[in-house]
Amino acid sequence: MKYLLIATFLLFSTTIIAQDWGDVQKNTVTLKEIGPVWPGCESGSAAQRDKCFNQKLATHISKNFKYPPNAYKNNIEGRVIVEFVINELGLVEVKKVSGGTKELQEEAKRNILAMPKMAKPGMMGGKPRAIKMAVPFTFKTGK
Repeated sequence: MKYLLIATFLLFSTTIIAQDWGDVQKNTVTLKEIGPVWPGCESGSAAQRDKCFNQKLATHISKNFKYPPNAYKNNIEGRVIVEFVINELGLVEVKKVSGGTKELQEEAKRNILAMPKMAKPGMMGGKPRAIKMAVPFTFKTGK
């Protein structure tokens, strides 16, 4: 009886802990990816933290955006996509930059690399994990 009680307790506590990072049903374990947390977005639900992350990212991009002077002067426009990860330490690593000219690509990459270290890295299964992201930049002179 004593062993049955201990086994039941362990099973119950494991199920409760597992629900923070995933779901266990029968023989299937589903892990939930939790996005990184931008500094200042630590409180609230996961949905609120994600919304805060997106708002802070948009603000960061617009505040740090600089149209390369030579490209602006010569009316060079284009769309650049920066693919990056926020690694297990909460730091940004650019993986790929595509589209536009080299000058536009360098500006988009610079902007992403200027992101701060995240308050918390992304998580999967209760462990830090690199999270892949992509951000499009549209360079348009309006001339």
